[in-house]
Amino acid sequence: MNTASTISDTRDQMAQHLRRMIDEADRVLASAAETGDEALDSVRDQFADQVRRMRSQLDELEDAAFYRARRAARAAHHTVHEHPYGAMGVAAAVGLLVGFLVARR
Repeated sequence: MNTASTISDTRDQMAQHLRRMIDEADRVLASAAETGDEALDSVRDQFADQVRRMRSQLDELEDAAFYRARRAARAAHHTVHEHPYGAMGVAAAVGLLVGFLVARR
């Protein structure tokens, strides 16, 4: 597995965990709203505002990551079309390396 793929997988997992945390915070806010305790209203409102900001920032991060991934895919596509024999050579070398590593196990 290459480093870029590992980093991408790790980012995806972190984004999923963060989204679950935000969803859980929303559920806590909803249950706290049902208590009707006026002393908690101010704190609950501040917390709800922070959760909204976190959700917005997560959406922005996901959009930026998606944009970067598409840009990298386009660059790779362009490079392969500009240098097809070099791309085939690199693919063959990677295939040989993977085959060698698998055969060693």
